[in-house]
Amino acid sequence: MIGREQRFHPSYSALEKAYISLLGVPVVGLRIRARNIMNLLPPDLNPTSVLDAGSGPGVITFLLAKKYPEAKILGIDTVPGEIEACRKIAGAAVMQNTDFEVADIQNFSYENRFDLVVCVDILEHIEDDAHALKKLHGALNPGGVLLLHVPSKYRRYPVFRRSLNLDVPTHVRRGYQLDAISRMARETDFEVLDYGYTYGFLETLANNISYVITKARKKNKEIYAIAFPLLNLISWLGRYSRPQDLGAGIFMICKKRSSYYNITKEIEDV
Repeated sequence: MIGREQRFHPSYSALEKAYISLLGVPVVGLRIRARNIMNLLPPDLNPTSVLDAGSGPGVITFLLAKKYPEAKILGIDTVPGEIEACRKIAGAAVMQNTDFEVADIQNFSYENRFDLVVCVDILEHIEDDAHALKKLHGALNPGGVLLLHVPSKYRRYPVFRRSLNLDVPTHVRRGYQLDAISRMARETDFEVLDYGYTYGFLETLANNISYVITKARKKNKEIYAIAFPLLNLISWLGRYSRPQDLGAGIFMICKKRSSYYNITKEIEDV
């Protein structure tokens, strides 16, 4: 069950821990993104080193640790409290292949270190997103894979109407357009293997209702706790949908070109 490790979160009440033990982490949008990320991981990938860039509560970090038990999984975040909580959760849940560090994507020093980097809904928080993407590129080993997820600039809201994506605190932009984010990746010298939309109809419907209740500001917790099981079921039923023309999220799977490719390309360009 997604996010069940959060029952060990040191700051949650006994009631919250019991709820999470029964249902997993009660955040519809996070559950949708986590399911999409795990479904999008290339099946032939066998990394030994993985970075969750912007790990937050560690839900996706711990899923990656279970998916790749022989790999070392590092989660980074800029919030020390989040990192400390993740370390305590990892210890209590006996997730021995995970580690967590306080680090900022914009200025970390990792170079040629990871076989897989996962970055989920982080770029929209960063003013200089092109620089952040370059840092993610540098953190990968040659031939390494980046699985990126960002909000789309538009979504269906409240049900069928095309609207600007939701107003979320701390976002510096509503989202991205598919051609723009893929072009940014190519300009960063990534080879784009696949890209497209996430959040099909049922996932978007559940997420939109969730937003109406909480306004993405954790409001109305009691009402949300009652609504969550149904909203999560609705989104779960739509977990395999992959919208073609418009979705509330965008995924991109990229590969860092090998140094040999870069040298050859430079010679051909001379």
